[in-house]
Amino acid sequence: MAKIQMKTPLVEMDGDEMTRIIWQMIKDILVNPYIDLKTEYYDLGLVNRNDTNDQVTVDSAEATKRLGVAVKCATITPNAQRMTEYNLKEMWKSPNGTIRAILDGTVFRAPILVKGISTYIPTWTKPITIARHAYGDIYKNTEMKVAEGSKAELVVTAPDGTETRQTIHNFKGDGIIQGVHNTDASIASFARTCFNYALDTKQDLWFATKDTISKTYDHRFKDIFQEIYDAEYKEKFEEAGIEYFYTLIDDAVARVIRSEGGYIWACKNYDGDVMSDMLATAYGSLGLMTSVLVSPDGKYEYEAAHGTVTRHYYKHLKGEKTSTNPIATIFAWTGAFRKRGELDAIPELCEYADKMEAACIKTMEDGIMDRNLSMMCTLENKQAVDTETFLREIAKRYDNM
Repeated sequence: MAKIQMKTPLVEMDGDEMTRIIWQMIKDILVNPYIDLKTEYYDLGLVNRNDTNDQVTVDSAEATKRLGVAVKCATITPNAQRMTEYNLKEMWKSPNGTIRAILDGTVFRAPILVKGISTYIPTWTKPITIARHAYGDIYKNTEMKVAEGSKAELVVTAPDGTETRQTIHNFKGDGIIQGVHNTDASIASFARTCFNYALDTKQDLWFATKDTISKTYDHRFKDIFQEIYDAEYKEKFEEAGIEYFYTLIDDAVARVIRSEGGYIWACKNYDGDVMSDMLATAYGSLGLMTSVLVSPDGKYEYEAAHGTVTRHYYKHLKGEKTSTNPIATIFAWTGAFRKRGELDAIPELCEYADKMEAACIKTMEDGIMDRNLSMMCTLENKQAVDTETFLREIAKRYDNM
């Protein structure tokens, strides 16, 4: 059978550790036999980020703005231990954070539902998509330790030089302070991206903050969302038969737990970070969570929601076979191929993506999966296999569809 032809390359962002090994295995077993793969390749492995002073991360994001669709492998965000392990020049920032800032994107994460992998919340019969604002707040913070007897102030200098000052706290003992910010432009981009994604996927959109406590900061998010909805999206939502509403974050949590799923839950940066991991665990595993970064002007970067699986990588280096879940990384590739097919009018790429995802789910529902998933699976006839065997079983089912 002739391979599917591509018109425009994907931006391919390679990564680190075990996910880097699986990345190549997926290409060898599930991609290259079926697609004449065209990518613009960027090595975002920590070694190359260090060698290029992290310029490769910036270049990959700019390439995504130019080509429109990217697929990214999991990468290391270095800490003190990684500084020593990789002999780094400095503690480089999170590649995801850099890419999100350049694209001004919103992260959408949704679970992959599989029969036999039961959710911890019995009412959740449909996926819940987390929309995470990907700029500012504590991820762009300024913080310091404060000595006893200090006075901490919030000072804003206007363009004309005038100052506005507010006392944060008079410290009677040692303490800490933190300054966070966001911008109206980024919040507006977040809102429009969420509204557009809800219309594209025909799902209700919820948005939640804590404006009763944060009466200026969080309330600004609430106001911008409402203003944009009323001016640009209200009629579109009504025509599509979907709903937008705002609620407090604590009320949202209660609503989510009681719901059946099937909607988008938009959150500020930190809330989205925490809640996406909570949802992934409640639905089964981070290895069954899709993730896509979407910019306001319609650029897409697909990735897995999990990390680089360091423990399995060290086993791999010893020559041991590993049983690592590749599903989220496969779905990153299929998501990118589907979007590339939509943008370039190549239905064969979209069909490949649909068929490959169905083959992944069928393989797991046939009881063949990695060791971690098998431990939570309720199917009677289940078999934990190593990663390569798992991928080849998926390929068999794809070929037989």
